[in-house]
Amino acid sequence: MTYPPATSPQPKNRPAWVVGGLTVVSFVVLLWIIELFDSLSDHRIDDNGIRPLEADGLWGVLFAPLLHSNWDHLMANTVPMLVLGFLMTLAGMSRFIFATAIVWILGGLGTWLIGNIGVHCPYVGVRCEPTHIGASGLIFGWLAFLIVFGFFTRKAWEIVVGVIVLLVYGSVLLGVLPGTPGVSWQGHLCGAVAGVLAAYWLSAPERKARERRKLGATNPYLTP
Repeated sequence: MTYPPATSPQPKNRPAWVVGGLTVVSFVVLLWIIELFDSLSDHRIDDNGIRPLEADGLWGVLFAPLLHSNWDHLMANTVPMLVLGFLMTLAGMSRFIFATAIVWILGGLGTWLIGNIGVHCPYVGVRCEPTHIGASGLIFGWLAFLIVFGFFTRKAWEIVVGVIVLLVYGSVLLGVLPGTPGVSWQGHLCGAVAGVLAAYWLSAPERKARERRKLGATNPYLTP
C-alpha cells in the first residue's frame, strides 16, 4: 500500500494593510524607544540633527527624523505618523519605502541648505546655529504625497484619499510658512516639496501607461 506524500500547510500571506499597519506602528515604537534613551541621556543625542551648511551637520540628514526635542514634540507627531504612514502603505509597500526614502533624504538635504533662512538670534552679537530634528518633515512629505499622488495616477480611490487627507490635514500645510518660533518651517517646506517629487516619480508607471493608451487610440497600428 502506498500513501500520498505528506504536504505541509502553506503559510498564509498577511493582507497588505496588516503588513503596512505593523510597519508603521513598528516605526513609531522605534521613535518612542529612541526618545526614552534620549531622555535618559539628558537629550545629548539631539545634537545629531541637521545643522545647516555645516559639513558635519550633513549626518543629521540621516538621524534628524528619528530625534525629538521632548515627549510633547514626539506625541504631537505620533498620530499624524500613524494615520498618514498607514495611508501611504495602501499605495504599496515598495512605493511607501521609496517615497519615505526620497522625502527623508531630499527633504533633509533641502533643510540643510536653507535651514538658516529666517533664523534670528535673540542675543545681540551672538551667532545662533539651529539644529533641525523631528519627524515632521517626513509627515509633511507623506501629506503632500497623498494629496497629489492620485492626480498623477488618475486612480479614483487614490484621488478620494487625497481629497480626504486635504480636507482633514490641509490646514497643517500652513506649517511650511515661517512665523512660529522654534518650529522648523524649513524642514516642513522641504519635506512637502520632496513628497510632491516622490509622488510624481513613483507614479511613472501609470503616467506612461496612460500615454501609451493615448498613442494607441490615435494610431491603432502601433505595436507594444
